[in-house]
Amino acid sequence: MVDASSLTRCRHRVYLDTAYRSLLTGTAENAGAQMRREAATVYRAAVRESLVSADPDAWVVVSPSMPRHLQVSATRRACDAGVERIWNAVFADDEDAGRRGRCDMLVKDPAGGYIPVLVVNHKVTDPGSGAVTTPFDTWAPAVDATRKVRAQLRDQLGGVHIHRLLARIGHAGASATAGVIGFGAEVVLVHDLAAVSREYDTRFADRAAIAAGEAVTVPSKVSECRSCPWWDECGEALRQSHDVSLVATGSRADALRSAGIRTIDDLATWTAGPPEEWPHGDFADTVVIAEAWLSDLPLVRRLDEVTVHRADVEVDVDMESYQEHGAYMWGTLLDRRDGTDPEYRAFVTWEPVPTMDEGRSFAEFWTWLQSVRDDAHARGLTFAAYCYSRAAEDKWLLNSARRFVGMPGVPTEAEVRAFIDSPDWVDMYIAVSDNFVCPSGKGLKKVAPVAGFTWRDDEAGGEASMVWYRQAVGYEGPVDDTQRTRLLEYNEDDVQATRALRVWMNDGAADEIPTVDALRRSREAMTSTK
Repeated sequence: MVDASSLTRCRHRVYLDTAYRSLLTGTAENAGAQMRREAATVYRAAVRESLVSADPDAWVVVSPSMPRHLQVSATRRACDAGVERIWNAVFADDEDAGRRGRCDMLVKDPAGGYIPVLVVNHKVTDPGSGAVTTPFDTWAPAVDATRKVRAQLRDQLGGVHIHRLLARIGHAGASATAGVIGFGAEVVLVHDLAAVSREYDTRFADRAAIAAGEAVTVPSKVSECRSCPWWDECGEALRQSHDVSLVATGSRADALRSAGIRTIDDLATWTAGPPEEWPHGDFADTVVIAEAWLSDLPLVRRLDEVTVHRADVEVDVDMESYQEHGAYMWGTLLDRRDGTDPEYRAFVTWEPVPTMDEGRSFAEFWTWLQSVRDDAHARGLTFAAYCYSRAAEDKWLLNSARRFVGMPGVPTEAEVRAFIDSPDWVDMYIAVSDNFVCPSGKGLKKVAPVAGFTWRDDEAGGEASMVWYRQAVGYEGPVDDTQRTRLLEYNEDDVQATRALRVWMNDGAADEIPTVDALRRSREAMTSTK
């Protein structure tokens, strides 16, 4: 049976989950995947409570505690009775098509039948215009002048999947639409299912053939591998075969295979230019990454001289957020470069986000940062604030200015934009990208160890910090102060790592990393001696 999640899942995982699921018995779920699943469950429960309590007479709630066949029967009775709204709709397996599914809620279509509505714990719109939305209390889709669609193919395909299951029992919505309630639960985003029906049919036929053992799959590295329970087996097989997806994941690997480039060795010796269907990324860099992978090099220098922006007064900044709920910590490391030790300081709220106390901690961070900047400039000194991969910091700087506008110490959005667009805001990720090709990735956890930096906590990482945060603020039980300490140390290590990387790039130590030209000469010499 194919469920909606299989439509965007790795094809080889669909095969392994179908043929060998019993082998996963007792296997611990990936911590990040578990956290996201649990958070989504909590969010759906909150949405259900809000919607059902607002108009309880309009709803039939199918209890998830019942055996599945009773949930199926209850859903069918509610549809046949024509109730306005159904929560937790569960459908009988479509044995003929090989389709299985459930839906968070069904809404009666004014044109006849039912409209599937998914409740998801991610954003589905952004500020802008052009999205079609409808209020919660009535189905009246209209173009929204304040929101634009944030594309999420998995949501659209999920809507088609449920529409097909509804059709099988004679209750598909005549409007052929689906709704999605995303993070923030302000409106229902409406999708026209006709726009993705062909894509759905293609994917469903492929996944159904895989599940039936009629299509052959092979492992290939994709982003999903990070949390996949089969990665140990797949990863070893890919390494043994030098599969090209290890250095060019996802659609890039597909393009390379189409051009006859199947192994890292093939790619490292490729001289004919990028394949016709090359999707994105610098192809020349990808070839260098293949060469470096074969030589077991963590970095390759692009130029003879490594350069990085320095200032008289430097501040490293690292923000910690919890999903889309809010930014709970702004960590800083002040280096006056006068012989004194750098000073770490965190501006934090331990109230579960979202909370207005974020505004207080953000205002304190901003006021402190600008005072250090202003003081440096007043003394005729240069100033720079550094982050690593600025997208997250920029996002929460701007979001915080919008959310907490008018609170004491909170800057205007224009003031934030003026700062992040100034030369005083420096992204070390860009500095690394400009100076190095990075075979293992450009993440701070990948690059800083090359500069000799190590984190105190072996489990330190973005997904682990989400789990720690839930414990630190008491989401599921009493507050755990040890996790607060752990988060502070993790944040301090991140800003220390950014500084260590900058110092390493500046003091000449990075010159020991071979250049692209040196790597190629070395490989050519090795090849000629074979």
